[in-house]
Amino acid sequence: MDLAEIRQRIDATDRQIVELYEQRMDLCREVAQYKIENGKKVFDHAREMEKLAMVRSLAHGDFNEKGVQELFEQLMSMSRKMQYQILTEHGSMGKLPFIEIEDLDREHSRVVFQGAEGSYSEIAMRTFFGKKVSAFHVDTFRDAMSAIDDGSADYAVLPIENSTAGIVNEIFDLLVEFENYIIGEQIIPIEHCLMGVPGSDIRDIRTVLSHPQSLMQSADFLSARGWNQMSMKNNAFAAQKVAQDGDRTQAAIASELAAETYGLKILERGVNSSDTNSTRFIIVTNQKVFCRGAQKISICFELPHRSGSLYHMLSHFIYNDLNLCKIESRPMPDQDWEYRFFVDIEGSLSDGAVKNALRGLRDEAKHMRILGTY
Repeated sequence: MDLAEIRQRIDATDRQIVELYEQRMDLCREVAQYKIENGKKVFDHAREMEKLAMVRSLAHGDFNEKGVQELFEQLMSMSRKMQYQILTEHGSMGKLPFIEIEDLDREHSRVVFQGAEGSYSEIAMRTFFGKKVSAFHVDTFRDAMSAIDDGSADYAVLPIENSTAGIVNEIFDLLVEFENYIIGEQIIPIEHCLMGVPGSDIRDIRTVLSHPQSLMQSADFLSARGWNQMSMKNNAFAAQKVAQDGDRTQAAIASELAAETYGLKILERGVNSSDTNSTRFIIVTNQKVFCRGAQKISICFELPHRSGSLYHMLSHFIYNDLNLCKIESRPMPDQDWEYRFFVDIEGSLSDGAVKNALRGLRDEAKHMRILGTY
């Protein structure tokens, strides 16, 4: 056969494959109807393993065996997605345990943030809740999560990622540990200022204090001067210490608000290297609520430790035409080389496509949890 004839026979075979695919999906619709009527779950892992073993045995040669398995994994995945869609259309999705509210009560709420007065967390809190917000601060992120968990605060403001330094790992872990939920976010630009005690001059400085990330973000500025660097757990704490010590040779790298709060003199502005440096903060509460118009959903899920499991989870977003804003992974405690994944998607909990995707994830992941919608 010449190439043209071979291609004609391939085209004819492909038409048969499409016809058989549509026949198979029609049968899968009947399966979905049966499961609706009998209250059965869509995902049956044992049945799928039996099916894959059977079709592999029908193929000839190792290459074809592997190819047939991959083909049928996709066929069964498409079948499940269609069945989830039919279940949703029949109202078999079940209600998601989140209550819609009109807006946050910013005027009468008590808010907690981590760090000291003058921190970027305080700036994010003021930006989101207003300058007259009733607030208090704690030393650690865990303390902030505990404050809303026990009801001493209504909301917590926590940094979750920086555009140059990346994610704040501890926050992701605490979102899993505590039964608290994201209800909002606030992105603020970061402009680090070098500040010293009143009367000091930049030529007096010998030691600079700040959070390790802020020191790293200001590396170009600092390396050109050869100053000693001292790490602090928070920028505002660094400013507070410089003010308390009253040492003209010390300076802090922190926000302009920190300089105002502790009566320090700004020696130079914008010492961080990036002009586009910003930090995203999340607003967290202990109630399963979301504000009207929320269009972003954060979830986390754990996967079985086998080949292709992450691919199959992500395929639920692809099939339902959902935009994935972010994906991060964190190692599972006491489980070597197993990971928990954190995903942000665009959409509303009321959207059918979102419901389909979440239903699939809930059934097929080892564990799935909605962390909030905002």
